[in-house]
Amino acid sequence: MNKAITDGIVFTPPAFTNGLNVWSSGNGTPGSPTYDGSGTGAFVPADPNFGGCLEILKVNTTQQLRYMGQTPLFPGCYLQIKARVKAISGPLPQVRIAGWAGGAGDVQVTGVTEQGPATQLSSYGAVHEITAIVGTGQRPGVDMPWGVDALYGHFGLDIDGANRAVIRVDDIKITDVTGVFLRDLISLVDVRDFGAVGDGVVDDSAAFESADQAASGRRVFVPEGTYLLAQNTSISSEIEFEGTVTMPDDKMLLLTKNFDLPAYITAFGDEMLAFKKAFQALLNNSDHESLDMGGRKIAVSQPIDMAAAVPNKQSGFSTRRVLRIGQFDVQSSAAWDTETFSSHATYNPNNRTRLSNVAKVANIPVGALVQGNGVGREVYVRSKNVGAGEITLSAPIYDAAGTQVFNFKAFKYLLDFSGFSTLRKFGMEEIEFQCNGRCSAIRLAPSGSTFAVANCFISRPKDRGITSIGTGCQGMLIDNCQFLSSEESFNVSNRKSIGLNATSNDIKLRHNRAVRFLHFAVLGGTNNMVLGNHFFQGDSISQGVRSAGLIMIGTYNSSTISENYVDNCFVEWTNERDANPVYTAGYSFSSMTITDNIFYSSEVPPWFSYIVIRPHGAGHFLNGVVVTGNKFRSSSGSINRVERVDSTFAILNKDAHRDVMFHDNTFHGVNFKVSNPSRLRHSQASVSQVWTIPSQVRLPFGGKTRSCDSVTTLGPLRNSFGSVTYAAPYVDLEQGTNKNEIGLRWPQAVRGEVSVIMRMER
Repeated sequence: MNKAITDGIVFTPPAFTNGLNVWSSGNGTPGSPTYDGSGTGAFVPADPNFGGCLEILKVNTTQQLRYMGQTPLFPGCYLQIKARVKAISGPLPQVRIAGWAGGAGDVQVTGVTEQGPATQLSSYGAVHEITAIVGTGQRPGVDMPWGVDALYGHFGLDIDGANRAVIRVDDIKITDVTGVFLRDLISLVDVRDFGAVGDGVVDDSAAFESADQAASGRRVFVPEGTYLLAQNTSISSEIEFEGTVTMPDDKMLLLTKNFDLPAYITAFGDEMLAFKKAFQALLNNSDHESLDMGGRKIAVSQPIDMAAAVPNKQSGFSTRRVLRIGQFDVQSSAAWDTETFSSHATYNPNNRTRLSNVAKVANIPVGALVQGNGVGREVYVRSKNVGAGEITLSAPIYDAAGTQVFNFKAFKYLLDFSGFSTLRKFGMEEIEFQCNGRCSAIRLAPSGSTFAVANCFISRPKDRGITSIGTGCQGMLIDNCQFLSSEESFNVSNRKSIGLNATSNDIKLRHNRAVRFLHFAVLGGTNNMVLGNHFFQGDSISQGVRSAGLIMIGTYNSSTISENYVDNCFVEWTNERDANPVYTAGYSFSSMTITDNIFYSSEVPPWFSYIVIRPHGAGHFLNGVVVTGNKFRSSSGSINRVERVDSTFAILNKDAHRDVMFHDNTFHGVNFKVSNPSRLRHSQASVSQVWTIPSQVRLPFGGKTRSCDSVTTLGPLRNSFGSVTYAAPYVDLEQGTNKNEIGLRWPQAVRGEVSVIMRMER
């Protein structure tokens, strides 16, 4: 702040050559005597030291000199009054800067210091510089602190000592020196005061840390310039950047006081670089558990390699850290283009996750999607051994023994964590990933646990929303997120993007919404919880195909799918990652619970179903499966069944089902309302000793009538003579061509009506 510059105020009084009528020998107020014609003061036009100057004869105990003009004072403004004087003759006096403090109504402000320090003139002809500083604040170096009540001053000199002294005074200068106190006024410590150069060449790391140590609660100020920090630099004080810093990739700037992304953007001047440096500090600073992006939107033109940003942590990081409240906006760039590689490789089912003899293995990037005969959905390159020519897959593949050509598609991700060996307890909250149809959003580390994404928007990813290439998804938590497809306008058959996948166990998908992907989620582990989500995948084609919204992979899959809104898509359960998919031992398709969901579809073909089981090898069966409390509804045309077996590769072994609970569901627009156990009423109009009772295709998944819980006679049984007969039948199970009927054998031929409860398991 400098009022002379900013407001054009002239503080310095007029020179003595302009006349002495404005120079008072009193306090300077209107009416006080002047030196003009006083006999005690005269203008000397040609002093050898001063040029034009005022010569004063001391005749009073304190001889005064005051400029009669009102020199203004402002809060926060500090003025230096400076005069050069010399003794000519007589006793040598003391000289000091002095003034008269004027307040509102031109009344003197009392109780303030109106004199500066005195200077004893030492000899005749010797020039002495007399100075003092006046201002509003009580600060070191301020000689006359006048407070805010003083609005102006009449400034000049006081001359003390014996009378008859003659002195000469050069023109008095008054200047704004607020800049001297600027650092103290706004509590700033300037890094330049501690040796910082700011030329981008000299290492300023030590200067920054010295300024930080000297701050003692004040802010560190980085003025305009480019400051090279060649060493790790930690700042524990608040810091304000006017200039910018530059650092090597492996060096860290730790702002422990004002740790947020806007501070790093100000420091580095580049949003992407600032984000990387802030993330680097997040994983190396124990003082903060989260990085607040401050609501900033970052324009991103290429994939951000999160591990490369933190070279010293690539081996792993396991302390809770959170990234929150911001937005990434992907810009057009060739850096987002998907790369595709083809290579011959050999697969041996006995080595379930290994490809050997891989040609040109060095060219194949870790994290690439694997495609080929027998490769299930969402299988990725987890790691590679170039020397051995081997690739480790994220999951096994099926029916692929031998050598073939595999394709490897390397999607590009906005935030790519795959460079970390392990990443645990990392989370993101309230962030929007605006992929703009140019890239995928998030790729996880090959291993780790409890990766969390909450209240985020995964908007228009090109290929994938969240990808796991290994076990970095263990215990992953996805809560209250929106997955918005870039293929919303596409027909289902033309879509290829997937919301998310997981290969490990214990995934929690809760209260998310996904719009028109090919699949919402592909889950390859067990013990998952899919709760309260809404995913819909329809299009405008009447009788059009629908894709699976949720794909559950693995035979023993003790997952819960509950309270979801499954809209124009279905749940598919498959074992496509079994290297040897034929059932030989184990639990088979077991432990799944599907309860209290809303299943809805519109304008779908009659063969569409909401729950589809797709075995990839013979001999499999259902074992401890629960489907209860669901609401099934098809509008704009009925469907035949809500459940079915996709027999593309194999069928289920209907002779082995155990503990299947499929009941208490509601059906609208569904032709066959299945349940197990299934309650049927049968009316026999003509007398017969053997009644054949079909299951009416109401046992789930085409099950056989393997048991009968009860047969209850409704009303009287009558024989061929019309007489009421009291008799009980025995039951023949698995009757008919498809073994989905039962036979009731009576002691005699009868007619009547019964209620039967039959089951598909024993």
